[in-house]
Formats: sequence, structure tokens, C-alpha cells
Amino acid sequence: MKLKTYDVIMIGSGHNALITAAYLTRAGRTVLVLEKNDRPGGFLRTEELTLPGFKHDVYSAAHPLLLTGPAYADLGEALEARGLRYINTELPTGVSMEDGRTGVFARSFEDLIAEAERLAPGDGAALARMFEEFNPYAGDVFTLFNMDLAGPQASAIINKLLHDTGRPGYSAFAASLLSTARNAVSSFQSPVLRAMLGPWVTHLGRTPDEIGSGVWVPLTAMALMGGGMPIPEGGSEKLAQALAQLVQDQGGTIRTHTQAKRIVVKHGLAVGVQTSDGEQYHAKHAVVASTGPDQLYLSLLADAEVSPSLTTQAKKFRYGRGCVQIHLALSEPPRWPDARFAKVGQPHLTDGLDGFTQAIAQGMSDLLPVKPTFTVDCSTNLDPTRAPAGKAVMRIQVLEVPCRPRGDAAGQIDVGDGTWTTDLTERFTERVLAIVSKHIPNIPSAVIGHSVITPDTIARYNPNSGPGDPYGGAHDLAQSYLFRPLPSQPSHQTEVPNLYLLGAATWPGHGINGGSGYIVAQKLLSND
Repeated sequence: MKLKTYDVIMIGSGHNALITAAYLTRAGRTVLVLEKNDRPGGFLRTEELTLPGFKHDVYSAAHPLLLTGPAYADLGEALEARGLRYINTELPTGVSMEDGRTGVFARSFEDLIAEAERLAPGDGAALARMFEEFNPYAGDVFTLFNMDLAGPQASAIINKLLHDTGRPGYSAFAASLLSTARNAVSSFQSPVLRAMLGPWVTHLGRTPDEIGSGVWVPLTAMALMGGGMPIPEGGSEKLAQALAQLVQDQGGTIRTHTQAKRIVVKHGLAVGVQTSDGEQYHAKHAVVASTGPDQLYLSLLADAEVSPSLTTQAKKFRYGRGCVQIHLALSEPPRWPDARFAKVGQPHLTDGLDGFTQAIAQGMSDLLPVKPTFTVDCSTNLDPTRAPAGKAVMRIQVLEVPCRPRGDAAGQIDVGDGTWTTDLTERFTERVLAIVSKHIPNIPSAVIGHSVITPDTIARYNPNSGPGDPYGGAHDLAQSYLFRPLPSQPSHQTEVPNLYLLGAATWPGHGINGGSGYIVAQKLLSND
């Protein structure tokens, strides 16, 4: 029987895979996308989780890095023609302190500096200095987000960043790569400003006291100023739907409910993919896997010859901590004491940077934190189509939670064997909502329905998350940059020359940024 043949076969259909497929099909390549779930999109998923008519972004929500990248510049018009429409805000984030103090982060440089100065005289100038010191490096850094770090062009940029031309030693940027977020915000007098900027590194897989987190403070701030906090009208999944439609309109094929089991390798090249139901498809040019390196080398390539060093490193690939997302259906919009927060995209609720890092330390010890810090977002503030008239939806995102807790730092919740049972989930949800109530007076009284995503939920839905890490692998310094996905494979190109890896486990990492999808697409097209 003749095998069905495609130029490129893609395993998985997260947004990066769909971006690669969109570029390839636009160039006339035949592409097959295999997806184990019921529809494409990975963590781009919108569901009526709580009550009919309330549309919740189950996993990822806002897409600031995507809109400022080259993939959207290239594909945006075609995606918009297929129903994708972004809504943005001039206040992408902010912070609400437990004592009632608040701060907002504006995209406007002048407004942001004025807010910093309002919080503490002198902090406006200190914040301006932070940007001024980072500015000479910013262009090159953002360029690297769309390049394979192991390539010669990226190597030249990295060398330039690390060494000031004509001077001995290393640059200030090189030193910042080994600094911490706490150090990066230490020049600010206001604890509100420190709490508004420092915690954002956790959304990049780092923690404020972790070596290597410091450079991400100005980097994230500049990204938020450039990209805002855009959300697709109708839900985050609208991006996946538009990408999938574009791929199919250009001749691509997407097969859902289809689990890839093996990558077939002959004479040192990937020539096809075998699925769990026994089907086999032939790849003429390449196979692209949207997986972690552990799945790739230990499972999909289990029948192929793989270097022992890669196999060993794949076995040691580490996952980070988990995430709990509480989705609320509200009878009315949240009543923030600070009216500005009705326009803030995704603020943190916290008692300060010290309390935030204490909660992280408890999570690192596999304990449920006594007082977790988290972000909330109320998408209906910008997009009223997501709930019935007058109603609202809210998402509470709690990061740095143990995937399998072994205890409760407060000694109040019985965690059992660490499985996120209904009882454990409900009790932790009550703890989080009690904190929210200190910031938003009509929570929880306005709650008319709720649904909770736990690390267990994430692990079942997406095998790239291991035990429930939404970021697809730990992002500490030993597993970042040229050590990602593996030290022996600091690239999207694997040991098998025509087999590529993309997604959260590869540079530039997790989040809806389109970086690895763009990088792999350019590599494949340049090979032709």
C-alpha cells in the first residue's frame, strides 16, 4: 500500500507549529499536522467552563509578544481576514497591594515615569535610568527572540552584547545576565513599584531571587510598553482558529484525535511518522515535532539510533512548578477601589515583593503557599462578547504552585498524596479568593460560577507540561538560552538533520510569542 506523502509532517498543533505550517503552505509545500486533541491550538483554548455564555481562556490569554514579532507582521493580514481581531489596552499591568496602595503600568513612557514619581519622588528618574542603561542592548536582544541562538548570525550578536567594542572584559549587559530581579528593582524607593515590576519574571519562568532573572525586568517592561496586553476578540482560541484556517486554505491538512507514536528514521533521516492507531505517513523533506526533548528522544525516537549523550540529557530534562488557574463567572464586573483597574490588562495582587518571594520559597519546598501572589484578568472589560450583558469573566493565575504538594505551609489543608483532588482544589481556591476579597470588595459575592485548572489538569491535557508545568520545562540558567532544549542540542535542529523541534522547550521558550515557529519556518524555507 502506498503511503500518504507530504513534504513536511508536523507533530502537535500549538501556535508555533501552526505558524510554521502557515509559512510552509504559503510557499506551496504540502503539510500534514497531527494533533492528539479534539482541535488544534495547544494552550490556545476557549471554553464555556462555568456557565453558558461565559467564555473563558482555559490556559493562555494575552499575546503581547506575538503582535510585536515578525510572524504576525508576515501573517497578520491573512489571519485578520479569517476573523482574528485583537483588542488592546494602554494599561497592560499594574499592582494592587493588600494595604490598599496601587500602581498602574502605562505603555506611554511619560505616563509610566509620572506614575513611578507619584509612588515615590525620585523613582521616576530611577526607572528612566533603568531603561536608559538597557536601551543600547534592546534592539539586539529583541532580534535574538526570532533567531536560532546556535546560528552564526546569532553568535555574532551574542558576542557583541557580551563585549563592549574596544574595551577589555565584559559588558554591563553580560553582568545583568547573572543578576536577579530583586537587584534590578532595588534602586526604587516605592515597594509598590518594586512589586509591580519584580514579579513579572515569574511569567518568564524565573523567580525574583534567581540568578539570571534580573535582565528580564527591563526586557519585560519594554515588551509590555511595545505590545500592551492584547487579547483576541471572542477568546484566545481565535488565534488558533485563524491559523488553522489559513493552513487549510493554503492546502495543508490537519488531523485531530491523532497521536504520533514514532518518528521513522532511515539512513540517518526522518522519513515519516507512525501514529498510535497504526497509520503511517511519509515525509519527503522534514518532520517537525512540537514536543519536549524528553518525549522526542526517549519516545518518538525510541527505535532510532541516538547519541548516548543526548539520551542521557533528555532523561535529565527538568520541569518547573505548576500553575492553578481559577476561572470565575461574575454577576457584575469587579469593583476595584482604584477605578483605573477597569482598564488594566493583567495586574498582580500581592502584599509586596518580600511576601511574593516567601510564597515562591514555599512552593519550591513543595508546600502550598500561605499567601500566594497572582495576577487577575477580566477580559470582559475589553471584550464584552465573552459574557452575557452586564456579566463578567475573570481569570486568576497562580504560578509557582507545586505540581504535587507534599504539605501546606499554613498547616490547614490536608494535601493527601499530592493529587489535586476536588477537596484539595476547592480548599486552595477558597484561600485564593479570600486574598482577592481584600483587593476587590465584590469578590466572592459576585461569583456565580467557577472552574479550576490544576497542574493535574494541565498534565493530562498537554504532555509537553510533564507533571503540570505550563512552561514546558524549567527555565533556570542551566536550562536556558544555549542550554535549551539540551546542552548537546542548542538549536531547533536535532541530531537527525531533517528533524526539527519547536515549542516551549526551545528558544525563546513558552508563551504566545511565535518565535520558535518563525525560526523553524525560516530554516526549512532556506533549505529549499
